[in-house]
Amino acid sequence: MQLPPEAADSLAEDELAALAVEELLQVGSPTRIEVGPGAVRHLGECARELGGERLFLVTDTGLRKAGHEGRVRKFLEDSGFTDDSVAVFDDVTPNPTTEDVDRALDVAHAHRADLIIGLGGGSSMDCAKGVNFLLTNGGRIEDYWGVGKAEKPMLPMIAVPTTAGTGSEAQSFALIADSSTHMKMACGDKKAACRVAILDPELTLTMPTAVTAATGIDAISHALETAVTTRRNQISGRFSFEAWSRLAAGFPRVIEDPSDIEGRQAMLYGAHLAGAAIENSMLGATHALANPLSAHYGMTHGVAIGLMLPHVIRFNQEAVGEIYSELLSEVGITEEGGEGAGDALARMVERMRAAAGLPSTLAECDIEDDILDQLANEAAEQWTGKFNPRPVTAATLRDLYLCASPRSKSC
Repeated sequence: MQLPPEAADSLAEDELAALAVEELLQVGSPTRIEVGPGAVRHLGECARELGGERLFLVTDTGLRKAGHEGRVRKFLEDSGFTDDSVAVFDDVTPNPTTEDVDRALDVAHAHRADLIIGLGGGSSMDCAKGVNFLLTNGGRIEDYWGVGKAEKPMLPMIAVPTTAGTGSEAQSFALIADSSTHMKMACGDKKAACRVAILDPELTLTMPTAVTAATGIDAISHALETAVTTRRNQISGRFSFEAWSRLAAGFPRVIEDPSDIEGRQAMLYGAHLAGAAIENSMLGATHALANPLSAHYGMTHGVAIGLMLPHVIRFNQEAVGEIYSELLSEVGITEEGGEGAGDALARMVERMRAAAGLPSTLAECDIEDDILDQLANEAAEQWTGKFNPRPVTAATLRDLYLCASPRSKSC
């Protein structure tokens, strides 16, 4: 749902306030959402409605082993899609690379696919979008690094998220890592947006606790970062606050009781709203800092996010403290004593992180201070950092890495 910059301004504040979030999701959006336990049963119907006859399913080995791939195949079969009409690539790796996209593309080409289904977390959906770029427009994924570089129409895509994290199903961007450098490329085009997103919380019940924690913190970071970036607007703000409200309530519930289906639904819908916020706003320094950690150390994205988010919140306090105060009020929390809203919000995130068992320092992840200069230089080149509400440089980003060092006394 990538709205033109003037879209938010075209809605008066009273008109915006009158729109329910479900209605707001449809403003300028090509993505229809199906929400609720058991919603995945409608997958075949959705594919039929979009004219799909030769389906290409992109997923990963873990979901095959968890039974989700077989379950989806059964629902497609119930809608009349035979084995011959469905091809599967189920070997997507975490943080998919150009090699993943190329391998999946070979299968899609051979099958003559006319509709793509992304089943899984952000990795599966990003890989599926990457295939869509190349299957319809040719070339290499590097050719689409940036925004709006696909000249030809793209195939309809259905997203079926099994994690409550990236909100990729609400975005028109594919994040693909260069197979040699492992640095991520953001390839965006409105034509890459999913036509349908199926948000079925039952699919998230099989997530291991560590995955629930990492993806949940990632979704929370999306809500909090989009709320304050320099690209924020009225529409993105609504999505950010609505997402934060659901995620802040749902995260403790699913950490304490992984079988809590209402908590799972709150997380999945909150992650989707946060993804819609990204599409209408942008991300900030937390993601700029996290990407080099994943590239060099193979660190899970959400773990890296959890390490850096509280420090970025404190860093941004002088620029957006008022918005942080509003975010706290949204979930019924007020600052205590003379502390700033950023400090209070950062401590809230730290409590969530601790409850989820995520690391709090770089040392816990075997990262030494002697690589911080390189990490900071690479973080300074990340596109998300350019939209942080308080400007960042390689020097300030290095300081933020130092804040995550147990030896630091300055943060």
